[in-house]
Amino acid sequence: MSEDKENIENTEVVDQLPEDVAPAGDGAEDRLTALENELATAKQDVLYAHAETQNVRRRLEKELADARAYASTSFARDMLSVADNLARALQAIPAELREDEKFKGLVAGLEATGRELESVFGRNGILKVESIGQPLDPNKHQAMMEVPSADAEPGTVLVEMQAGYTIKDRLLRPALVSVAKKPD
Repeated sequence: MSEDKENIENTEVVDQLPEDVAPAGDGAEDRLTALENELATAKQDVLYAHAETQNVRRRLEKELADARAYASTSFARDMLSVADNLARALQAIPAELREDEKFKGLVAGLEATGRELESVFGRNGILKVESIGQPLDPNKHQAMMEVPSADAEPGTVLVEMQAGYTIKDRLLRPALVSVAKKPD
């Protein structure tokens, strides 16, 4: 009889397994599927947020680099008028005064100042725009007048009235030029 008792007890134990007592319902599977969908959505949202953060970081780094590179633009424009006036002063000195012993030191000092100013411009990425003999480029030149010329191709820059400059890769000031046109 003791064996019968054990069989009954074993049967009772088997009868009381959770699978048999509460059969798996659609509710648990639905909940699991919903949680998996929420997890996938959350992962996707995290990826989008990470990508957006990287884009913002890159954009800010570019803006910072541009700010550093072009911070002196306003100051450079102001200094261009100083360079223009110095160049005009040097051009206005007659040849006989350049040879006069009294003025040689002054002329040499003005020329040294002009070279130093050009050197400072070069170190800061400010370069003169090449104009004379070049075709008119509206991105670099501002045509002030047209001059009939049989020697030059129409649209070629003949005279530079005011030098143009760039800072890094941007135009700081266009060159004011005179352009050739077909003779009448």
